[in-house]
Order: sequence, then C-alpha cells, then structure tokens
Amino acid sequence: MAAGTSNYWEDLRKQARQLENELDLKLVSFSKLCTSYSHSSTRDGGRDRYSSDTTPLLNGSNQDRMFETMAIEIEQLLARLTGVNDKMAEYSSSAGVPSLNAALLHTLQRHRDILQDYTHEFHKTKANFMAIRERENLLGSVRKDIESYKSGSGVNNRRTELFLKEHDHLRNSDRLIEETISIAMATKENMTSQRGMLKSIHSKMNTLASILFELCC
Repeated sequence: MAAGTSNYWEDLRKQARQLENELDLKLVSFSKLCTSYSHSSTRDGGRDRYSSDTTPLLNGSNQDRMFETMAIEIEQLLARLTGVNDKMAEYSSSAGVPSLNAALLHTLQRHRDILQDYTHEFHKTKANFMAIRERENLLGSVRKDIESYKSGSGVNNRRTELFLKEHDHLRNSDRLIEETISIAMATKENMTSQRGMLKSIHSKMNTLASILFELCC
C-alpha cells in the first residue's frame, strides 16, 4: 500500500515538474513577444510618409494573434498545474504517517511558490503587452491625424509645426518607456536564470527526501 501511495505522489511530482518546465519556456517566449512588439512598433514609427502602411499593420495583427494564442496556452497550463497542486495537497493531508508530512508539505509548498511566481509573471507580462499595444495604437492615430492635416492644408504652417513638436515629445517619452521596459526584461531574464539554479538545488533535495520517504516506508 505504501509503495502504491508513494508512486502516486511521485507521479504527481513528475506532472508538476513537467508543467513547470513548459510554463517556464512559454513565459520566456511570451516576454520576448512583448519586447519584439514594442521594438517593431518603434521602428514603424520612424518610417517616412511615403512608405506603405500595409506591412506594419500586418505585423501588428500577427503579433496580436500570437499574443492571444500564447495567453490562452499559458492560462491552460496554469490551470493544469493548479489542479496537480490541489491533488498533491489532498494527498499530503491524507498521508497516514505524520513523520513524513513535513517532507511532503515542504515539497508541496515549493510547487505552490513556483505556481504563484509563474502566475504573477504571466499577468505582469500580459499587462505590459496590452499597455504597449494601447500606447502604439494611440501614437498611430496621432500620426494619421498629422498626415491627414498636412495633406489637407498643403503647407507646413505654424499649427502643423506645433502639432509635430508635440508628436516628437510623445515619441521621446515612448523611447524612455522603451528603455525602462528593456531594463525590466533584462532583470527578469537574470531572475529566471537564478530560478533555474534554485530548481536544480530543490530537485536534489526532493530526491533525498524521496529516498528517506522510501526507507521509512
């Protein structure tokens, strides 16, 4: 009976680790998508008035679709990992050997912490992406208004000049935000690397705990 319950616990742990690894890869790709969307939008903003609008719109549309698809996939993985954690919690609370509960609860808490970190990272990256998209849509609308006004008046009068200066100010602010986001992304990648090291250490600790668990059984 002990061997059967031990196998069930190990199976749950394997499922949790597999889902965590999948989420880690998905979140890295999700973060890169947010960064590439911002960079491509900045490059599009530097085009001259004679270049085509077709390509940027197509690129933005593709990235929007990728964003929606990846967000759904990550939400599904988070839901599955939550389900596995719930099963682990149910098992640990019903384990018949009190002396082993501490090791089980320690492992369960670690998986819960990882789930919480991934959930927080997902929502933060998603919010950043949507903020960038909203900002770029606003700047795109401003650029169209400028071009429409210039083509209608036929001359760069004083009002157009003031309008263009305001637009340049917005673009300068956009670049400052871009630099801040890049710093944040670099910090996140460094934290991801550190998290990988901690997962490796934790995996070794879990292996030792499993050996002790089997010896006790």
